[in-house]
Amino acid sequence: MSEIIIEKRVLALKRVLTLFLLLGSFVLWAQNGSSSFKKGEYLKYKIRYGLINAGFTSLEVRETKDENILHAIGKGWTTGMVGMVFKVDDNYQTFFDKNTHRPKHFIRKVYEGGYTKDKEVFFDFKKHRARVVNHKRETDSTYFIQNDVKDLLQSFYFVRSIDFDGYKENDAVNVRMFFDEQMYMVKVLVLGRERLKTKFGEIDCIKIRPLVLEGRVFKDEENVTLWVSDDQNKIPIKIKASILVGSVNAELIEATGLAHPFELKI
Repeated sequence: MSEIIIEKRVLALKRVLTLFLLLGSFVLWAQNGSSSFKKGEYLKYKIRYGLINAGFTSLEVRETKDENILHAIGKGWTTGMVGMVFKVDDNYQTFFDKNTHRPKHFIRKVYEGGYTKDKEVFFDFKKHRARVVNHKRETDSTYFIQNDVKDLLQSFYFVRSIDFDGYKENDAVNVRMFFDEQMYMVKVLVLGRERLKTKFGEIDCIKIRPLVLEGRVFKDEENVTLWVSDDQNKIPIKIKASILVGSVNAELIEATGLAHPFELKI
């Protein structure tokens, strides 16, 4: 296999690890009202590139000294042969108000094959400002934000608060995200329902598809699909993505501290 092909594949895997970390954040939304999760919840996913174990992602919810603020931590890392060729060690953190669901402080520290980023974002919704501190470049900048904006790790949290019974096939949900000093609108398409076989048993799921940018990693804007548990937890059970150099799958392998037990089907 040529070095060019190897480089393309590990770069794609690096981006997919980040994407799965982002999409996995469905698990952290609506502490009040829906009670979909609680502090102490921990989820872990195995990522496969074809038959290869490529890496893992994890999501964890912690409490803070302020009872109104929760701390979510998302990590992604390569392992085995992939880790030897192209090491990825990504760490994303968000502190957010559990009542208003607005982000307060976002942290992004990543190592991707020698490429690094070390940024913090501080949100001020009274002044409609996001202050971005880039520790690597030693810059400090301020940007305008809107009231409904989410950070990267929190951008999909909105979906978990939705009553999917009110949505039919091909209905869409829009989420506004602030990332890398820019505003993005991400559209999430509801595809229907499906029952999946998992290591935990058979689980009824809601099938959804986030529309991503064409030509960066994926073949087209509709090549990422998620299956989210159709219960009170609304946890991502499986993620499938077709990328420019193959396909990648992520499956839930560990789930502890859940607010509600899985509703398994016999």
